[in-house]
Amino acid sequence: MTPRVDACIRQAQSDLAVARLTAAEGFHAQACYHAGQAAEKALKGLIVACGVVPPHSHSLDRLLKAIADQGLDTSTLKVLPLKALTRMNSETRYPQDEEAPLDRFDAHDSDQAVSLATSVLSFSAARLRDGEGGASASGL
Repeated sequence: MTPRVDACIRQAQSDLAVARLTAAEGFHAQACYHAGQAAEKALKGLIVACGVVPPHSHSLDRLLKAIADQGLDTSTLKVLPLKALTRMNSETRYPQDEEAPLDRFDAHDSDQAVSLATSVLSFSAARLRDGEGGASASGL
């Protein structure tokens, strides 16, 4: 695994850990944000492992397409509601009108976000471990 791929995966793992901690403390908007960041970094790490510059995008669907374009089977992630996680990633950052993100996201949302991010990170780590991303991720 290249140092950049390793950095992406380690940061994704850290973001997921922060998402779990903040959810457990009741900071659900922040948990959703960090879960989205974890998923994004895991997918970008896999794209980099394929030898491709990742798209400058926060859209998980667009990142998943970039992975599929490299010939990797993404069917297990295509069935997940990744658009919801992409929306959470942006909608959790700024107030809309008089409503703060902390008022719009609850435990159900953070549970869903953490679950989705966990699936994305597991998918990416498994592909790297299997050498499908052009690099081996031993030790993940």
